[in-house]
Amino acid sequence: MADPGRPFFSICIPAYKNPGYLKRLLDSLAEQTFRDFELIISDDSPDESISELIAGYIMFPSVVYFKNAPALGTPANWNAGIRKARGEWIKLMHDDDWFASPKSLELFAKAVKANKDASFIFSAYKNVNAEDDKVEPGELIRPESFRLKQTMKNPVSLLSKNIIGPPSVTIHKNDQQHFYDPALKWLVDMDFYIRFLNDGGKVSYIDEPLINIGISALQVTKSSSLVREVEIPEHFHILEKTGTTHLKNLLVFDAWWRLFRNLKIRSVAEIEEAGYKGVVPAVLQKMIAFQKRFSYTTLKKGPVSKLLMMICYIMPG
Repeated sequence: MADPGRPFFSICIPAYKNPGYLKRLLDSLAEQTFRDFELIISDDSPDESISELIAGYIMFPSVVYFKNAPALGTPANWNAGIRKARGEWIKLMHDDDWFASPKSLELFAKAVKANKDASFIFSAYKNVNAEDDKVEPGELIRPESFRLKQTMKNPVSLLSKNIIGPPSVTIHKNDQQHFYDPALKWLVDMDFYIRFLNDGGKVSYIDEPLINIGISALQVTKSSSLVREVEIPEHFHILEKTGTTHLKNLLVFDAWWRLFRNLKIRSVAEIEEAGYKGVVPAVLQKMIAFQKRFSYTTLKKGPVSKLLMMICYIMPG
């Protein structure tokens, strides 16, 4: 039975400067028709711009604000808010994202009640230019049916493609057991999803865009993409958590194929140079050696690369 004194949602917002973005998010939260929530803001900002903004929002049922000194950084600041959450469900919202409709929270709540076994729910979303609020044509993001089924079957397949999206499009049960890994920044969301779902979390999907995701060139994920010193250690960090058995999964194998191809990895020595000092599994050594036989131009040709990946996958040894 639900605790009558416990909020249904904890809306956890890790803030870092950007009061203009945060105001847009708070305004969209103020419009929500579903009101059974608490608001938790964990502030990493070096100034008082966020606390001054919060003072103007007295319409929320419950507001918890705290300032981190020193700043915690991403994703430790996310975890700080989650640890203070009292709600049945966690709704992490990045400060440059916002609710797409006044009924967004209501539809999340309806999905919870309609899917009693679910402990992790996510929705479709729209990518939006963070600066001008205009939804870019064709930027409605929803998972392919095949990918969704594969994620439910084997969450590690998310490494091939993050079909869930950023944390702002998700809600999950507040178990105070699952937090974001502070050792990661590029794969931090996928790592969390994989661990949560591998620990028995059941997924439900809402095929309606409930969240607008603000896209900016300044985001951490933008600055980490195709950086060997970020992507290589993080992929191996997750591999050590999940185990090499998952490399037998074709989607996971393909994810590593594309990683080595896109980063132009041509030797195991380059793995170590990128920051990973552990043992590279034999199957990945074979993959690197196989790719080395071909030029990067050849490997970048989609159909050719896919064929070569399949040949490598079925090769013995």
